[in-house]
Amino acid sequence: MTWKDSAQQMVYTLINPVIQLFIKVGVTPNMITFFGFVLNLAATIVFIFGAEYGDRSNHNYVGIAGFIILFAGLMDMLDGRLARLGNMANKYGALYDSVVDRFSEMYMFLGICYYLVSHDYFLSSIFAFIAMIGSIMVSYTRARSEGLGVDCSVGIMQRPERILIVGISAILCAITSNIIGYDFKIDVDLLPFPLFETISVFTFPLFILAIGANMTAYRRLMYARDQLSKTA
Repeated sequence: MTWKDSAQQMVYTLINPVIQLFIKVGVTPNMITFFGFVLNLAATIVFIFGAEYGDRSNHNYVGIAGFIILFAGLMDMLDGRLARLGNMANKYGALYDSVVDRFSEMYMFLGICYYLVSHDYFLSSIFAFIAMIGSIMVSYTRARSEGLGVDCSVGIMQRPERILIVGISAILCAITSNIIGYDFKIDVDLLPFPLFETISVFTFPLFILAIGANMTAYRRLMYARDQLSKTA
């Protein structure tokens, strides 16, 4: 069992009582999925509000949005677990979950990009956009491959990893800003931009996510090619 499986089992142990309660009161997986979507919309609104009414000196909006994103990610675990334990799994539910999750993630990145552009973190906003592209392609490559009969769940930067990276880095950014200040910078003469600044606690993981997600999509494409060539 991998560390990821162990962590997943630990979380399942914690949420199983909640799942049993949902089953008793008639909550369905689709309800949980939609609630997760609403939470991601709320995170987007926080980012946009922080862009319009906040300033570069206040990274608390980033932290609040990050907390909401992590909570929304928990809904992604709850709906699948509820479907299995409550014997409510069906093909439409799986489709609904996948489609709503894509909407949720795109709105999340919309909020991130809006915030970064509004506060003149232009380079970081580009990497956030590239991360969004990679995230979509990771999911699309798997879905298209499975439509052709190939189980293509290989690679890192799947949805849980992406949510954890964005949520945790956003929270840490707000904490760091309150400890060392919003304007902390490390400049290098040869670079036209700071080597490090407080917002980097949030944006550097986005850079890693942008690279990792696109590499994962490419790896899945190559894996699917190899598997399909065996059946050709």
